[in-house]
Amino acid sequence: MRYGFWLPVFGGWLRNIDDEQMPATWPYVRDLTIQAEALGYDLTLIAELNLNDIKGPEADSLDAWSTAAALAAVTKKLELMVAVRPTFHNPAQLAKQAATIDRISNGRLTLNVVSSWWADEAKKYGIPFDEHDDRYARTDEWITVLDSCWRQQHTTHQGRFCSVDDNILSPKPWPQRTYSGAPTSLGDPSSAMASSSPKVGPPQRPTLYAGGESETAKNLIAAQCDAYLMHGDAPDIVAAKVLDMKKRRAQHPHLPEMIFGVTGYTIVRDSEAEANREIDRITAQPDPEKSPAGFANYQQWITGSQLEKKISLRDYSVSNRGLQSGLTGTPEQVRQRLADFEAAGCSLVLLQSSPQHIEMERFSKQVIRR
Repeated sequence: MRYGFWLPVFGGWLRNIDDEQMPATWPYVRDLTIQAEALGYDLTLIAELNLNDIKGPEADSLDAWSTAAALAAVTKKLELMVAVRPTFHNPAQLAKQAATIDRISNGRLTLNVVSSWWADEAKKYGIPFDEHDDRYARTDEWITVLDSCWRQQHTTHQGRFCSVDDNILSPKPWPQRTYSGAPTSLGDPSSAMASSSPKVGPPQRPTLYAGGESETAKNLIAAQCDAYLMHGDAPDIVAAKVLDMKKRRAQHPHLPEMIFGVTGYTIVRDSEAEANREIDRITAQPDPEKSPAGFANYQQWITGSQLEKKISLRDYSVSNRGLQSGLTGTPEQVRQRLADFEAAGCSLVLLQSSPQHIEMERFSKQVIRR
């Protein structure tokens, strides 16, 4: 199992708690990431939203791409998984931007491809907003152009959503993935070693992660991406999703096996009772006459996504259905739950906690124990 953490670019993950002691500032996320690397974490996921979905649109939030570039320069081992939304980025320009950051990090950049859901955000930033299936059609075309620009010169594409004429992109991404647990079958693993002068050869593209629960999303991911990420759910539900995605992937026999990851909000305490008290604290329903700003997007998120099951307002109080993964309790209980996820087919868990500079150290020492 590889252990990742969501970078708190929104100042936290709890919609009921105003101040989580996690300011959305460069000094905080820089220090947290350096600390996490020293503690043995494998990667960080840097979410991309121009408005703050957790603390309310008026609250501070960090830009994903400039933050990723800065982190690439101050870290040594961590995989930097940056969320990217095709609606907001020209694919050829993004290919160039990503290749540059990948070079800064010596092959540690990967992408989490996200088909946008927040109509108000798109409007406020002057971006056209597509309906659900059109968003995935755009994503499909976008990945095709991105991949071509990374792998070869003189890409030309005339499509429904984008046009590129004789693209030239130099330098390409670093020829090999260099982070811990990097897949070796997404390109030619002998093309380069992690050195200051990599050999010229067929590039191994940055890994593409994606998540989604609609039929359209799952079929696209099986055909175009390398890894499938899931919101919080119990291990038996995750196991069924993994099996379903493996069947979809089998329809593309030229592609390597998929990687599977799951999100979870973690609370590790000396007793189950202590953990439950913390759950009650962070999910206590707000005063209906003074609802936290982070709840304003609840209905828009529900209607803008095609979820496989309904979630409650209590679930929404913690980002990404994190509590449904059940990574709460004593260290022994959490380790067993992680073993259940591994048995379900997951090789990656993406953790949220609060406040992260305290809870991530506790999790590392008591659960990961590297």
